Amino acid sequence: MRVLVAEDEEILAELVATGLRRAGFAVDTVYSGDAALAYLGLHDYDVVVLDRDLPRVHGDDVARGLVASGSRTRILMLTAAGSMEDRVAGLDLGADDYLGKPFEFPELVSRVRALRRRSARPVPPQLERHGIRLDTVRRTASRDGRELDLSPKEFTVLQLLLEADGGTVSAEELLERAWDANADPFTGAVRVCMSKLRGKLGEPALIRTVQSVGYAL
Repeated sequence: MRVLVAEDEEILAELVATGLRRAGFAVDTVYSGDAALAYLGLHDYDVVVLDRDLPRVHGDDVARGLVASGSRTRILMLTAAGSMEDRVAGLDLGADDYLGKPFEFPELVSRVRALRRRSARPVPPQLERHGIRLDTVRRTASRDGRELDLSPKEFTVLQLLLEADGGTVSAEELLERAWDANADPFTGAVRVCMSKLRGKLGEPALIRTVQSVGYAL
């Protein structure tokens, strides 16, 4: 759900980030290897889309550092060099997947989703609770057969609540998992999103606020 794009071609990085956000991911972008290491040390990412030829700290060294730290962040390595030897070398460094440039964007999204599933506990293709059905593959949602028109952020928040299986999810965890690093924790973004989500779910209300703890479904 949370992805770091480390790519020194800024236009490409922002295009990739925009597309991933539209697919429902929270995305941060950096343009150098040292910045990638800094962000990876600060945030818990599911996947890093890592350009191999990064400035200042090479992408290979970023991958080595991530693997050495025991991080569960999955690595999708990008490179303009598409030979078998390059792919093998990238995978030997600890990359979980490898994609040559140029690439088709739907394939990138599909690979990121596949890696995300490997980085966390298994999530069934469909989540159901209290009449809500969430298809995590097709990214559709319904309540008692009524289709819900959810934004990518609302979908992600609802998925996190369903995955908690009745447990409480804190606002801090929602902010960490569904928003990117530019989100201001004092803006009330979670509260606003939750209000909109409640409105779309309709009555009777399903999401309850657990005072000083978080939210539960």
